[in-house]
Amino acid sequence: MASVLVFVWVLEPRTPRSAVLAPAAALVILTTWHDVRYRDWGFSWRALGPGLWRSLAVTFVAVLLILGAGAALGTLHDRRDFLGNLAPLVIWGGAQQWVLQTLVLREAQRASSRARGIVIAAVLFGVIHLPNPFLAPVTGVAALVWCRLYDRYPNIIPLALSHGLGTLALRYAFDEAMIGRLRIGAAYLRQ
Repeated sequence: MASVLVFVWVLEPRTPRSAVLAPAAALVILTTWHDVRYRDWGFSWRALGPGLWRSLAVTFVAVLLILGAGAALGTLHDRRDFLGNLAPLVIWGGAQQWVLQTLVLREAQRASSRARGIVIAAVLFGVIHLPNPFLAPVTGVAALVWCRLYDRYPNIIPLALSHGLGTLALRYAFDEAMIGRLRIGAAYLRQ
């Protein structure tokens, strides 16, 4: 958590885009070290099918609610290249889910209990998305669902797909000003 917060609030505002890979690589190294140590890579193949069905069912309902809210507000709009927009969002969502589930959730559960760990991890995930007043609560609630799903079906692939579809639904449903251009930390304050 500390490395993400330092990056979002201190390094990212002062780092040229070309140098962003170094802090990201540090996070990957820390998560990989943790996963090697605890043998939790987030890919239980036995959990893939059941996790995928449950994740897609929850995501389908969430996407309908998001798009319905956008339609009611009059902000629903078209975006070009659905698959071209979805692919990087699934990859980015997968990276976030990997860190959230294999590191944050598991450590929160080790420090408390199975149920409390889910809540703690979800709250921390929401906090990471501050000060964006739209994204912080949305990601906190979504993380409750994702952490619960992962706790029962430990495979991040369904969650990466859910994360990507949910993010894309937000981009279709609301204008960039409403969602804070999906920025967090100092980047949100700079816009």
